[in-house]
Amino acid sequence: MTSPDTSGDREKVVSKLPSWLRQELKIRAVQHGVDMQDAVEAGIEAWRGLGSNLSPIDTSGAESFATFLPAELWSGFRADCKLRGVSLIQGLAQSVQMWLDINPAPAVKRPEIVRRIVVCNQKGGVGKTAITAGTGEALAEAPTALVPVRVSKHFAALLNEDETTRQDPLALEDLPGLGQRVLLVDFDPQGHLTRQLGQEPLPMDGDSLTNHMAGDGKGDLRDLIVPIDEDRFGDRLHLLPACTDAFLLDVRLASVRAREASLERALSPIETHYDVILVDCPPSLGLSMDAATYYGRRRPQESPGNSGALIVVQAEDSSADAYGLLTSQIEDMRTDLGLDVDYLGLVVNHYDARRGYIATSSLQSWMDIKDPRVVGVIGDLKEQKEAVRAKRPLLAYSPRCDQSVALRALAREISK
Repeated sequence: MTSPDTSGDREKVVSKLPSWLRQELKIRAVQHGVDMQDAVEAGIEAWRGLGSNLSPIDTSGAESFATFLPAELWSGFRADCKLRGVSLIQGLAQSVQMWLDINPAPAVKRPEIVRRIVVCNQKGGVGKTAITAGTGEALAEAPTALVPVRVSKHFAALLNEDETTRQDPLALEDLPGLGQRVLLVDFDPQGHLTRQLGQEPLPMDGDSLTNHMAGDGKGDLRDLIVPIDEDRFGDRLHLLPACTDAFLLDVRLASVRAREASLERALSPIETHYDVILVDCPPSLGLSMDAATYYGRRRPQESPGNSGALIVVQAEDSSADAYGLLTSQIEDMRTDLGLDVDYLGLVVNHYDARRGYIATSSLQSWMDIKDPRVVGVIGDLKEQKEAVRAKRPLLAYSPRCDQSVALRALAREISK
């Protein structure tokens, strides 16, 4: 069946296609940055150029499929199907499969140097743990599935957001998951990240990251790492749990030689297993924060912005004071040790424009800073609290909620 396409020299055609093949076509087209109709056109042209029939494809349960094709292509394709003795549905399925075979899924881009993202703020309660977990989850989602993303150009609209604009589906774009191998490091002795992801803190009488940083490791650090068992992350999302012995970390580091490099010495043996390592820092300006800052510094031969500090704030005044203390510490480290520490950006968390002028004016103040710039605005919605209660990753618990959508945008913004 055909109908004219008034927007150009194409006509609408309707046939059938197995749902699994249609989904794979949709994902692959997005991965290659082409329209589905162009992919179908290229597949049909390649199929018509064959000298013999392909192996049959199981088209049982095929469902209605519509697309736009150049004028005359569909009629020529129908004639070729009749000549070859195959049904129109079978010919279309073979054409789509042929395009998929010619255009395999692109490989996931791996960083040359493992990315080290230090999620920090001296102030507690701003949601560093939620941002650490959500960003890691967004980085680890399967590259073979499409997920909704709200892109950064919509940040400005948040200043005047209402329920309609916040839920506007036109502001979303379906993109493949990033497919990164991610390690989340719970560097906070309170262990919120560990518990939120359904794990238990390491026992005090066993091994821990603190022991390895202090030079007293009792085994291989990899043995402490646990996978986050959710289908959408495959085996790409792992956690290094907290241990309450981290309360003693600053005291133990005081006697450690080159203590600023202690976190790097502990984690460097496992870096080759990951593309990104995110460190959920405690609300502290002590020696542990020095070690985290050093770990996130730019290494020799590393591109600017590959690693660095991701600072989580809120749209209220006390966050500005804490931000000033943190950046002063980072600047001191830069000066004293001659480090290149990049700011990956500011994340304004728990944002709700309904709180009025204080929230909106504070957000505007953060956006006016420019360096570091705002790379994410995450709403204060119920799904995050529900996921914490359920002890599940937010992007698995509610993958299409506004917070999940915004966290995917954040992950992409700091991956540019």
